Amino acid sequence: MAKEQGRKLVASNRKARHDYLIEDTFEAGLVLTGTEVKSLRAGRASLIDGFASEYDGEIWLENVYIPEYSQGTWTNHAARRRRKLLLNRDEIHKLIIKTREAGHTIVPLSLYFKDGRAKVEIALAKGKKQYDKRHALRERQDNREAQRAMSHRTER
Repeated sequence: MAKEQGRKLVASNRKARHDYLIEDTFEAGLVLTGTEVKSLRAGRASLIDGFASEYDGEIWLENVYIPEYSQGTWTNHAARRRRKLLLNRDEIHKLIIKTREAGHTIVPLSLYFKDGRAKVEIALAKGKKQYDKRHALRERQDNREAQRAMSHRTER
């Protein structure tokens, strides 16, 4: 069988970019069971409520929903179990130090296969205030209206 090439997106967390100010991103591997991989290959996962935390000097991905594999038997996994992230020691150390600061957290941005291996893009993020969210929406809307005005102007 030919080896997979490229990147195949399974799930993305668009709400994280709205709710958090992204400071730094990391790519991490995941420790998964066989039925989890099969469920991901079927394109089924949700990162909506997911976050990462430090436990015993390691970073763990929590509350990410990977549904049970439909053809699985007694070997099926728990849908919202804790999953270990595979990162370099320096990256783990940096994340642990930053998350101890007030307002910082680690959120998953996307889950994908890269050359046949399951990866998750995590971000060191700081929570936005409500007025920051409204300001970002307003700015995006203004930019969209300006682009529309410019496109109508060039057509005439």
